[in-house]
Amino acid sequence: MQAKTASGTGGPRVERRSIDFIPERERHGSPFHQFTLWFGANMQITAIVDGALAVLFGADALWAILGLFIGNLLGGAVMALHAAQGPRLGLPQMISSRAQFGILGAVIPLILVIIMYLGFAATGTVLAGQAVDQILHTGTPAVGMVIFGALTVLVATLGYKYIHLLGRISTIVGVVGFTYLGIRLFASYDIGAVLGDAQFEFPTFLLAISLGAGWQLTFGPYVADYSRYLPAKTSMASTFRSSYLGTVLGSQWSMTLGALFAALALPKGARFLDGQVAFLGNLSGGGLIAVVIYLVIVVGKLTVNTLNAYGGYMTMLTSITAFTRKSTVATWTRFAYVVGFIGVSVVIAVLASPDFISNFKNFVLLLLMVFIPWSSINLVDYYLISKEKVDIPALYDLDGRYGRWNVTALATYALGIVVQIPFLAQTLYTGPMTELLGGADISWLVGLVLTALVYYPLAKRTSNPPAQMIYPRDEEAAQTPVRPETEVVF
Repeated sequence: MQAKTASGTGGPRVERRSIDFIPERERHGSPFHQFTLWFGANMQITAIVDGALAVLFGADALWAILGLFIGNLLGGAVMALHAAQGPRLGLPQMISSRAQFGILGAVIPLILVIIMYLGFAATGTVLAGQAVDQILHTGTPAVGMVIFGALTVLVATLGYKYIHLLGRISTIVGVVGFTYLGIRLFASYDIGAVLGDAQFEFPTFLLAISLGAGWQLTFGPYVADYSRYLPAKTSMASTFRSSYLGTVLGSQWSMTLGALFAALALPKGARFLDGQVAFLGNLSGGGLIAVVIYLVIVVGKLTVNTLNAYGGYMTMLTSITAFTRKSTVATWTRFAYVVGFIGVSVVIAVLASPDFISNFKNFVLLLLMVFIPWSSINLVDYYLISKEKVDIPALYDLDGRYGRWNVTALATYALGIVVQIPFLAQTLYTGPMTELLGGADISWLVGLVLTALVYYPLAKRTSNPPAQMIYPRDEEAAQTPVRPETEVVF
């Protein structure tokens, strides 16, 4: 038996921190880890499905791929701007929302974000459960969903370091598995013919852009959760660049495959719709190779599902502690939150799986309506109003600088939702402006821009940002050497 100190990059085996500030002595890692995490998190089958949706709903493969690429570039920039906040603040993403909405006011978008996490966890569990079932031959996908849920609970409970480790594993596994699938795709089908007969239609092209941008934008509420342990001296540019390249390249690779898969049969996507996981297994050649591909699917989905569970747990905790005024919780509390979250997502997955494709498309586009204004307000406030200066202790004080409710932010947030309604293209409702655009949904762009234009001048007059960053009182002491904790390694 050997003793090992737990300080700096060593640290405890199970993460102790939750929504509290990360002191400098516990910071570790490099921006490159952001690249591998987000590249690996996007090399997964749900991103493939997202790319396929662009074709399934009308776009030819070539224009779908180009539209998805533009969407990933645009949405990825917003996502990476959120990621760049992590090293500076040392806080989870949604805690920083209190600086804009007030400590109690922030709970409103937080509740919607929790629903988002549950939706993505559930839809991902459907596909991962199918892959587990293909490996184990249980004959019941629900069994695979439960097994996958248990794996998610394990990694999410262990915390930050293990999530990043899983991201690096997923990057390697994804590159190998998806490269093989790409080779099989080009060897088995005439891809030139699929891409060569492309007819441009503006509405479906815009839909592809929306699907790519929407995919990236929905990472915003938790992306800083996974950069907050980086040393405070880490430059914003390096964090932005690593997160941006990782998420754009990983997503585009997956979505391109999805668009091609969906374009291989007439009616479009018929073979892919019959069973996305089985389709990939058949494309691989079957047998042992198919099992390997199913494992690739499970690893990729485990990475992003763990992000959903970990982010969901901290979002729930952020909401509850707005009323309890606590900033730390015990490890067993995290375990209970994660188990509850994943348990609900598995139940949703079992119930929703028959209509997965249709529900997923509507879910992604609907989420944008309630999430985009939050992202716009957060970024405008942090970079243009507060100029990257936050009073961190006040984020936990109901009577502090940020108060309980910020009427300006909440009213702008509501307006940002309302202005999108005429531009929506949903199953239950299609706005009048959408019909004029030939069915294209640009609600996300309208919400992003108009919310920023309204919020900026109002916040300039009403906000009270600090003149400089204000850290917790013990942060100065945290810079000095402390007696290391001891962890036992066998």
